[in-house]
Amino acid sequence: MEYRIAVCDDVEADVQYIVDKVKKWAEMRQERAAVEIFSSGESFLFRYAEQKDYDILLLDIEMASMNGIELAKEIRRDNEGVQIIFITGYSDYIAEGYEVAALHYLMKPVKEEKLFQILDRAVVKLQKNERVLILSCGGETVRVPVHEIRYLEVLHNYVTVHAKREYTVKKTLGEFQREMDERFYRMGRSYIVNLSCIERITRTEVFLSGGEILPLPRGQYELLNRAFIEYE
Repeated sequence: MEYRIAVCDDVEADVQYIVDKVKKWAEMRQERAAVEIFSSGESFLFRYAEQKDYDILLLDIEMASMNGIELAKEIRRDNEGVQIIFITGYSDYIAEGYEVAALHYLMKPVKEEKLFQILDRAVVKLQKNERVLILSCGGETVRVPVHEIRYLEVLHNYVTVHAKREYTVKKTLGEFQREMDERFYRMGRSYIVNLSCIERITRTEVFLSGGEILPLPRGQYELLNRAFIEYE
């Protein structure tokens, strides 16, 4: 796996130091890392709007205009999986970091050994995170954690993925089925349901924990019940 890492800092010397250390870490750990540099929170968000597949963010807190905390809050609106590491010369911001589930604070001047330890922790967390679906819709590419998907629904040549948000893509249900794991069960031609989200099954309907009620195709009751019991 290649980790996409962004370094956001408006001090050029600090940026170069961090980038050099990240590349050294990747070489020593035999990890593949693509490192991108941003000189402001606004420039990162502009790029992030097009491509949301970053794995690790190293954010300076004290930046002009949008600071690192504000940037992290924007990112956390739709991305809980990316690992955020703050870099700061002050300890005053630590309490705010809890709001955005920051992995760690690194105090300037950043020590190589400490940076390596935190990057190691970030990788462990990323590896423990469940895999994601990469979807292209609405002119952007998004990463949707598989465990967030409640069900998928087909309409004509499009499939809507129901997760924390809804994503509609031009793709067949069969293509999605090949990407899903044992938690997901295909109900006829129109639905794939996450077994872990099912609360109750009747002869005609499937009740999900999010309040949705899906029609159960004829002949699927026994099969779905068996899959549900075996999964549990």
